[in-house]
Amino acid sequence: MAEKKESFSNITLIAIEAALAAGEILRQGFGTHFAISSKEGVHNLVTEYDHLSEKAILKFLEQNVPGSHFLAEESGSTVGTGTKDSDWTWIVDPLDGTVNFAHQIPIFSVSIAAEKKGEIIAGVVFQPITHELFVAEKGRGAFLNGQKIHVSSVSSINQSILATGFPYNLAENPFHCIDHFVDILKLGIPIRRLGSAAIDLAYTAAGRVDGFFEVELGPWDCAAGKLLVEEAGGKVTKWDGQPFHVRSRGPIFASNGHIHSAASAILNRTV
Repeated sequence: MAEKKESFSNITLIAIEAALAAGEILRQGFGTHFAISSKEGVHNLVTEYDHLSEKAILKFLEQNVPGSHFLAEESGSTVGTGTKDSDWTWIVDPLDGTVNFAHQIPIFSVSIAAEKKGEIIAGVVFQPITHELFVAEKGRGAFLNGQKIHVSSVSSINQSILATGFPYNLAENPFHCIDHFVDILKLGIPIRRLGSAAIDLAYTAAGRVDGFFEVELGPWDCAAGKLLVEEAGGKVTKWDGQPFHVRSRGPIFASNGHIHSAASAILNRTV
């Protein structure tokens, strides 16, 4: 599973090591007894392993890149203790798929992205149970366990398979997401709901699914995955085809590029 270390920059290697260490914490905790609490929203859970993983990641990153800035799911926006500010901001989801983890469903991940001056330079998504390490570096491509990956070549929306996720306020039907979901189902298109947006994006990059859509994601959910898709040859936009920024918290659509226009037309239609 080891990456070819000489092919990546030092900042990417640091992200990889942090993700692997956090993944081991999650792997050891999976299926054990642990404390679970709720955040705002139905089924918006957090476990002690979210916190343990995040603490380990931030500590490792700060040790290796002193003065880093952090944007993490559990601790929010913080700055490291280094004597000099770093140009790097780390966008971290220590456990993407907490509900799965809490219910002993082995589909969850660690997501770490390195941002410099507003641009995502490196992204890592690690699945501890399957031991799958997805890595992307700006301008160098996307990789799975050391092998280069590419988005799928499916060109027809009718032949595609998509992934999605739902917001915690689904009952409010934001952006008419329920209606658009039904519209896609009526076309006979298979849709998978895995429970980890970082994995959905990684799978899009690897060509396992042809696209992924969701109404709202935190930057920690999509920063690494967005780079993975783009470096694998895919496309990531808002539902209306406009540029998507990881801090926007708006609707996101990622695809292999070939089906993008057709799917966007469905997602962006007026209900």
